[in-house]
Amino acid sequence: AGCGELGVKISGSLEEALADAEVLIDFTFPEVTLANVKVCAELGKKLVVGSTGFTPEQRKELLSYTDRVPLVFAPNMSVGVNVCFKILKEIAQTLGDGFDVEIVELHHNKKKDSPSGTAVKMGEIVADALGRDYNQVANYHREGMCGERTQEEIGMQTVRGGDIVGEHTVYFVGMGERIELSHRAMNRDMFARGAVRAAGWLGDKGPGLYDMQKVLGLE
Repeated sequence: AGCGELGVKISGSLEEALADAEVLIDFTFPEVTLANVKVCAELGKKLVVGSTGFTPEQRKELLSYTDRVPLVFAPNMSVGVNVCFKILKEIAQTLGDGFDVEIVELHHNKKKDSPSGTAVKMGEIVADALGRDYNQVANYHREGMCGERTQEEIGMQTVRGGDIVGEHTVYFVGMGERIELSHRAMNRDMFARGAVRAAGWLGDKGPGLYDMQKVLGLE
């Protein structure tokens, strides 16, 4: 690729690749992540996971390893997005039930899961702040004569096109006013920086489940 030697040995064996490593950073797919976390548990390695698209069963299996593996599990490693997570909770708690909540996310046309893990996390944060069950109030589809919007629902809209790295906007819509909280990723560097930061933070941590809020000291 014209970038020269990186000094990193390429291996077809995860066990061999982890021999001199302390932390594995995983941005793959749920099935691959589950295979990787099993190896990390066997070798006593720490793990940072940014993969998304887990089914409830896959998520449960992943978290079952946290009694043996120190795991940072987050749908988005960006510092900016995680600051948005914190702000979202405060906005939702302050506004209460008087505002309708809609979430719109945009990504490139190659993204496989929908909605994005970041958008789902945003919905979960808002629902929790409002005392709602996200799985009960999330609305992923509106078409035809679907009736009036309920006060409790959280709308989730997805756009896929071109090379959009990632954009997320949460709308709090009230009578006569609207608040929009947006984050736009211009490139993927921020995800790499966040993942490396999480890996360094895990250095002295024991087995357990951690997220980027803990890594960044936002809790």
